[in-house]
Amino acid sequence: MAVLRSRPDMASRRSTRMRLGSTLKEGNDMAIRSTTTASRRPGTQPQAKVALATGLGLLLMALLAPFAQFGVLKTLIVPADAAATTTNIAASLGLFQAAIVAFLIVAILDVVVAWGFYVLMRPVNQGLARLVVSLRIVYAAGFAFALLNLIDAAQLVHGATGTALQSAQLQAQVAASVAAFDTGWHVALGIFGLHLVGLGALLFRFPAPRLLAALVVLAGAGYLADSIGTILIDGYGLTISTFTFVGEALLIFWLFWRAARGSRSSAAAVGPLDRATAAAAS
Repeated sequence: MAVLRSRPDMASRRSTRMRLGSTLKEGNDMAIRSTTTASRRPGTQPQAKVALATGLGLLLMALLAPFAQFGVLKTLIVPADAAATTTNIAASLGLFQAAIVAFLIVAILDVVVAWGFYVLMRPVNQGLARLVVSLRIVYAAGFAFALLNLIDAAQLVHGATGTALQSAQLQAQVAASVAAFDTGWHVALGIFGLHLVGLGALLFRFPAPRLLAALVVLAGAGYLADSIGTILIDGYGLTISTFTFVGEALLIFWLFWRAARGSRSSAAAVGPLDRATAAAAS
């Protein structure tokens, strides 16, 4: 009789173990499906990291470019006064060279940011995303090429003192280098404007605020207007992009918000797996 009673008990224990194993397997399967689904949605951890890297790149560029342009070049370069410009650059050559380095870093970061936008916007329209990225890379290359003129200006005044700085030929060469940089940069900014217009078009199709998309397009239009005006109109003095840059600034905040949102989504996706593991342990 004891043996007969043990058999149902053993069968009952086997049945309980099978039910527990089935429950654990179902929990793991649900967790895997949940995590996989979450990883395919925009804003999950891989894209969150890309959004964070892109936002950081834009933020660093937003700090370096104004320093170089407004903090250095605008204070050293005197329009229509080659003698004053040459003297200022020679007197603050280290600061002038620091501005060149800052601009070079900005050009490199432009390529990094271009890659980030491609990863983020590729699911929306791969062809348009590739075009938008290509425009930014071409802009970065054109900007870097224009910077060679500032390097020439720095080399021209390097070591020059006293009478040498008063040379009309030297002053003319420095002024020509600065003017060539300005022209090359404005041509490149036209390409950058096209990039922003295309990026705004992608943002309209992306789960992003429509106001942000419109402001990015407006920023691109501002750069285009300034570029065309500088090239075609002699003495063009407007800087429309100074008033239309708001979309670029908001884009940085949006990227940080998207990165934070994606991190929270990824953390939430791990929840089912943790619960299934806890159930198995109990």
